[in-house]
Amino acid sequence: MVKPEIISEKPITLTELKQEIDKIKKRDKELNFRVGKTEEYLGHFVTLSKENEEELIKKLEKLNVPRLKDIHITKIVDILPKTVDELKIILQGYTITVNNENLKKIVDALKDFAEKKK
Repeated sequence: MVKPEIISEKPITLTELKQEIDKIKKRDKELNFRVGKTEEYLGHFVTLSKENEEELIKKLEKLNVPRLKDIHITKIVDILPKTVDELKIILQGYTITVNNENLKKIVDALKDFAEKKK
């Protein structure tokens, strides 16, 4: 039996996933049940355009928050928390501690993009 080997891992945002599904849709013409349900979900929850999303990711990376990795930034961009408390809840799922000052910086950076949805 062939054992696939993972060469690299990179988290992708919901917007990137939606674009990949659109490529598959063009190629295959018809989606299977799971991809159809995923596309439906993304239609409800993807809120930023690709350009705004890339700009937000760069802005969050420039904050240089210690211990904040790509996977954390991706999750923050997908959910777009509006308050420090919401951001804390998102980061509770990971083994990361971010001080209150940095949490406020992140939320302030997100406020600009909350109005730019789609």
